[in-house]
Amino acid sequence: MTKITGGDIVVRALEDEGIPFTFGIPGTHNIELYDSLGRAESVRPILVTDEQSASFMADGVSRSSGQLGAVNVVPGAGLTHALSGIAEAFLDGIPMLVLACGIRTDSGKAFQLHDVDQMAIARPVTKAQFRAGHGSEIYALIRRACRLARTAPAGPVFVEIPVNLYLFRHDVALNAPSDVSPAPQPPEPQALERVRALLASSRRPLLYLGLGTAGAGDDLVALAERLEAPVATTIQGKGVFPENHPLWLWCGFGAAAPSFVRKIAADCDLTLAIGCRFSEVGTGSYGLEPPGPLVHVDIDPSVLGKNFPAASPVVADAAAFVSALLTDLPQKNASSELRQDIRAGHAEVWSDWSSQAGGERVSPPHLLKTLQTVLGPDAIYTTDSGNGTFLAVECLRLDRSRSFLAPVDYSCMGYAVPGALGAALACPERPVAALAGDGAFLMTGLELLTASHLGLPVMVLVLRDRELAQIAQFQETALAQKTCSELHEFDLSALARACGVDFLPLPRDADVESVLRQARAITAAGRPVVVEVEIDYSRKTYFTRGVVRTNLGRLPWADRLRFVARALGRRLR
Repeated sequence: MTKITGGDIVVRALEDEGIPFTFGIPGTHNIELYDSLGRAESVRPILVTDEQSASFMADGVSRSSGQLGAVNVVPGAGLTHALSGIAEAFLDGIPMLVLACGIRTDSGKAFQLHDVDQMAIARPVTKAQFRAGHGSEIYALIRRACRLARTAPAGPVFVEIPVNLYLFRHDVALNAPSDVSPAPQPPEPQALERVRALLASSRRPLLYLGLGTAGAGDDLVALAERLEAPVATTIQGKGVFPENHPLWLWCGFGAAAPSFVRKIAADCDLTLAIGCRFSEVGTGSYGLEPPGPLVHVDIDPSVLGKNFPAASPVVADAAAFVSALLTDLPQKNASSELRQDIRAGHAEVWSDWSSQAGGERVSPPHLLKTLQTVLGPDAIYTTDSGNGTFLAVECLRLDRSRSFLAPVDYSCMGYAVPGALGAALACPERPVAALAGDGAFLMTGLELLTASHLGLPVMVLVLRDRELAQIAQFQETALAQKTCSELHEFDLSALARACGVDFLPLPRDADVESVLRQARAITAAGRPVVVEVEIDYSRKTYFTRGVVRTNLGRLPWADRLRFVARALGRRLR
């Protein structure tokens, strides 16, 4: 047994779990913990400007590196400020330790500072909630929480340490927890045989891959080539399958995808969906129909057949399933026609996009294609809720997982900048670029100050259209008018200067390459930079057009006509 303070116990647990950073703002309740963190050998406390950013940064660490991100908050307001990022991690399946300080439990007094029921607040957006009752419990409790956060299906886990446990010393056994993480769950042999039989009778299967397949690595390529199957991914799954491969189709395959994708998917006679949930955003508002019988594989049994009926649901770890399936899986005949159709489809999309270039503003495909050329294949991209995410999904071509970090199922604005800082801290060897809409930037853009103070070489591209673009486009299409979606003007160069960050204007397509290379030179020198991109959103994304068509098509005919007539009437005024 060792007698040490509660703060030292927490730090020892974090170090033993390999947690590299904690993100938060110290307060009266956890100054003892911060004193211990100030003496830590391998855990670095990061001061943020707002706890919402703290949870986004912790998320960015987890998504980009596989290390466990930790948000460290004071009672009450610290937790409620951080809830957006915690909920994002919860819905997107991202592991996170939520380390919350609690009020005193030894005073017997009511109406204490910050006194709210934190366990109740955290319960809807975390996998589990724990409160330490004695100092001797802290070490094992934190280590248990970390293991649970990482265990699939991953997510945030909440631990509350009352302030009085930080104030005193405790006898504690600093031993590894006995409940080790379970081994990856393999598929049952009978389930595997059912899948083999369905694949054997299939003329052309479609592979649909989610974030859960990230651990399968090269086996996914082997599986696609063995089946000669076109491959679509979810938005979160972007990059799990190399997008330069001749069998890669698109992120999605329904109404929110180009026509060539829809045609190829419709020609398939079976869907093998692995590590995905068919969520609303990923499916373009459920605007797709899996072709043929659906084989749905996921570690979480609660998602199987939830939104689309599965002919063969399989509970299994994705990597273990793919590895087992590849054993003795026959090779289907290669199809030069399929690969040619995919290649021609992508060429047609890029030809259409390229025809937009050369205008007086910046066309998104030209911007993102050039950005990839400048940053190279190792770059990490973070996006924000709205157009930035869908443009990046459609225009970037990624060949590795953990390269695309986006708020998807909670779709929380403000993610891109702090998410990029978390990625830059966790992956200092990789270039990091944030694609932030100007509305989302206004929420967490002051983290530029954090980037400047820490010397984080992040390239922040603020996509300036002076609107909440995604919502403005929905309003304009469906309602023919915009309400509360046009932003107040602000001076981005002055804000960057106030935060000590380099600033570059990017007004038009002709300047894209030269400005991005200047920005890359600044980040290569170890400094953050803000690029103000005068973005051209006149061409809607495939995602936006598809979602509008899908939702309009679901309305009863009388309401469809009413919506269309209203929009046309307003345009004719």
